[in-house]
Amino acid sequence: MSDNKKVVLTGIKPTGEPHLGNYFGAIKPALELVKDYQARYFIADYHALNGLKDPQLMREYTLSIAAAWLACGLDPAEVIFYRQSQVPEIFELTTFLMAFTAKGLMNRAHAYKAAVDENERGGQNPDHQINMGLFTYPVLMAADILLFDTQLVPVGQDQKQHVEMAADIAQAVNHCYNQSLFVIPQTYIQTEQALVIGLDGRKMSKSYGNIIPLFAPAKQLKKLVNSIVTNSQGVEEKKDPDTCSVFTLYKLFASAQQQGELAREYRAGGMGWGHAKAQLFDVMENALAPLRSKYEELMAKPDEIYQLLDEGRAKIHKIAREKMQILREVVGLAHV
Repeated sequence: MSDNKKVVLTGIKPTGEPHLGNYFGAIKPALELVKDYQARYFIADYHALNGLKDPQLMREYTLSIAAAWLACGLDPAEVIFYRQSQVPEIFELTTFLMAFTAKGLMNRAHAYKAAVDENERGGQNPDHQINMGLFTYPVLMAADILLFDTQLVPVGQDQKQHVEMAADIAQAVNHCYNQSLFVIPQTYIQTEQALVIGLDGRKMSKSYGNIIPLFAPAKQLKKLVNSIVTNSQGVEEKKDPDTCSVFTLYKLFASAQQQGELAREYRAGGMGWGHAKAQLFDVMENALAPLRSKYEELMAKPDEIYQLLDEGRAKIHKIAREKMQILREVVGLAHV
């Protein structure tokens, strides 16, 4: 990694098995950034703790998410890959940043406002079952970002506000001490991010229950593909590939030549949905089988995954210690 490259950082919450939407929306784009940036990618296990209280699931999901990214091509020699919970300086910095974060700023956080709105619609107290982890989530995220002089943070639109809040907090600290203690981070949002359609035609999401797991066994994958909702057009009718969920997914995996050939079959008539789904399964299985094999190999060796994460922790911990030492000296917490 060249020190001249900008620093890009992203966190991955261990909250369940990854699906195709995660792969095309987060994993694949993040891995493509590695060649141009200094990449620091971490398992956001303390963020997950807000909603995940089962210790066994926390361990399983942590391993699963780490294995998923490694199977998809993350190279620990090129990316600093670590667990958030193993870097104590993140939590020290969180406490530090609390002193510069206005409560009003947290009141405006989308996730908190959405939870309050849901409670009020249900006739509950506005703060019903809202923990401080959710309320202060943006401050912990700011610490994740600012501790490592992050310049770019790849996020979806739903997280854009949190990066902007991190920038606001950083500017407040820099202004207070009249020096550039923190790099001001910027969001990195891909304008041509692939839309991944779920089984029911809506955007693929766990909340809709319409996902295709990234590492589903071939038999399960075929069953899921066959369950994709299509219209009632008969075999002989001409079909529009541009309005079809099957073809939309097909485009994510097929070559331009394959897409053109199948599109012509759609428009010519004489093609049934079973044929289209069989074509989709073939290109998906061809692309996903190697990833599945690597994932299963990694999951069979959890100690190796933990070893890789420990090696990442050692690299990132050195950066974190140095940054916190500078901050302690500036604010008067270190011995002189």
